[in-house]
Amino acid sequence: MSRGDRVAVSGNFSHSMRENYQQGVSEYYTKVGSTYRNPHFPGIRRCIFQWLNKWWAMESASDPNRRDRIVMFDMACGSGEATIAFQEWWQLGRRLFGSRIEPLLDQQPLGRLPQQKPQIIPVPIGPDLGLPKILAADPFTSAAYRDRVHLSCSALSFKDIAEGALPPPSTDELTHETSPEPYPVIDIIICSFALHLVENPSELFSLLWELSSKARWLVILAPHKKPEIKDGWGWNKWNVNAWESCRMVDNVPEILNDRVHCRVYRSLNI
Repeated sequence: MSRGDRVAVSGNFSHSMRENYQQGVSEYYTKVGSTYRNPHFPGIRRCIFQWLNKWWAMESASDPNRRDRIVMFDMACGSGEATIAFQEWWQLGRRLFGSRIEPLLDQQPLGRLPQQKPQIIPVPIGPDLGLPKILAADPFTSAAYRDRVHLSCSALSFKDIAEGALPPPSTDELTHETSPEPYPVIDIIICSFALHLVENPSELFSLLWELSSKARWLVILAPHKKPEIKDGWGWNKWNVNAWESCRMVDNVPEILNDRVHCRVYRSLNI
């Protein structure tokens, strides 16, 4: 079991996460929580950009007059990799609106040609859409998240969330304003390199069922295809390419970047 077989970076004791976890997952993250970093960020960023582009294109097509803000919950947020990618996508999309200038995303340093990967450019986002609202929680790395992202982060665990708890909305990055109440419906939950740590099927069911009543979409990022999500747990597996639901057992194309798998599920309860 690992949170991604991460290589040694700030906060990691060993090149092997299996070795780090020999002392116990909770013990390890308690020790490294304030300095933790996920070196798979480039793949995480590209997956999130690709998913958000498709999601926003389809959302805009189904509701062209949408004017409310996007609410995103970075669950088990680590040091904020998913939040940073989401913020970059939104900010670059806003800059692109009404402009023909394309940002040079994923640009390689001069002298290193040809470019190894194609650019993933955010879709333009109009000014009518409000600033995004971000929720974040991690029982071990909330300090690292706050230091890196400069937004608030709850210390809620998977168990807390399964029992109905949600973090309050984070402070908006651009306005530094807070909302007194959380939003009733979350647009997207992103769980990066963490959900497979819920190894007990009963506990995983409780968590996912609770979340299915509070969020429309669940995006799971991982270096593998775990955990297994079953029928009756509150979610439909989603074929992103065809933009339609499919059976849990269907082998549909998934978003894959730099060995980071992105799987998407749609709530059955909202």
